[in-house]
Amino acid sequence: MTDVVPHLDLADPAFDVTSEPVIEARDAGWYAETPYGWAILRYDEGTAVLKDRRFQQGNARWPAQNGIHDGPWQEWWGETLLSIEGDDHLRLRRLLGPAFRSRTIEAMRPQFQALANDLIDGFASRGRVEFVSEFAEPYASRILCLLLGLPDEQWPQVAHWADDLGKSFGVNVKSDLPRIEAALEGLTAYIEEVIADRAANPRDDLVTTLLTAHESDDALSRRELSVALVFLAFAGMETTRNQLGLAMQTFLAHPDQWALLAARPDLGGRAVEEVMRVNPTVTWVTREALEEVELHGLLVPKGGIVQVLSHAIGTDPRAMGEASDFDLLVEDRPLHAGFGGGVHHCIGHFVARTDMSAALPLLAQRMPDAAPDGAGEWLPVSGNTGPIRYPIRFRAGS
Repeated sequence: MTDVVPHLDLADPAFDVTSEPVIEARDAGWYAETPYGWAILRYDEGTAVLKDRRFQQGNARWPAQNGIHDGPWQEWWGETLLSIEGDDHLRLRRLLGPAFRSRTIEAMRPQFQALANDLIDGFASRGRVEFVSEFAEPYASRILCLLLGLPDEQWPQVAHWADDLGKSFGVNVKSDLPRIEAALEGLTAYIEEVIADRAANPRDDLVTTLLTAHESDDALSRRELSVALVFLAFAGMETTRNQLGLAMQTFLAHPDQWALLAARPDLGGRAVEEVMRVNPTVTWVTREALEEVELHGLLVPKGGIVQVLSHAIGTDPRAMGEASDFDLLVEDRPLHAGFGGGVHHCIGHFVARTDMSAALPLLAQRMPDAAPDGAGEWLPVSGNTGPIRYPIRFRAGS
């Protein structure tokens, strides 16, 4: 425990959670103070909290922390898997889980690779691409349409709704609320139409699976299914799109690793884990104390909030050792926090791991000598981060 506890202003949209002040605070001690509670900065302490049953997911408090106490978004947010706790949370995970099994998702890898190649075909001969609009967004959105059994041509509208709903995770959530609630209304109405159609006309897709797999008394209600699918559509699209952009940012800063991935496509899975360790789109994971908790001399009161900073713990040299830099050849890394942890570990992690590990080696092979083509435009490096626009140049023709 340090005598003077550093303060990190996570509420400031200009604050960068990967910046030198955060690293200096991590060197000084394992935690810092923030407007959103305490920030945990070191790997051992952070991963321990994510597994500690004395804490629950703290996202349910996010609307109130930003001065939002009622309205359709606040109500919906409280019903998502992120916010529900206890027996209700476990029940929903059990009912939703079969649709996200690793074998089910891995069987779709050839479709993911075909989609990636199709998108790359659209710009490979130019030697230039605006990566977000020409690859990351259509790739993530079309995969969600594939999973949900939605018409492929609907992806631009789904992406638009998901993009606006994604502002739910940003530090400007209150000012963005009108756009968020309009997107929530539009996407919910669309998803409910899909649910009604699958109830009448079952298909081989995730919606039908969730409708028909559970016929017992504890089956998903229509409202629970609607909330879950809307959350999946926006969270799955937004995080994958952002993480792909951050992956490109990371690889372009390490051209030797980009060339290695092109030569060793078998490293695609490792590439996903390394990128999420050093450059995660989810920059902090929230937990709320269920009781008074003593953590290494820090007393967290009941209801107290802690934020586990994903980049800080993922690059902590105490856990990663001297080889903490981005490197696809380092084996047996400690597990990163990009998918959360404990009972709230991301239920869709197999989807994200599979679609990104399918895409990144193909991008590396077909975009040799890639480099940024200008600064681009970026979300704040806090909350959920990533590129809004990211122009890239590369050697054409691959």
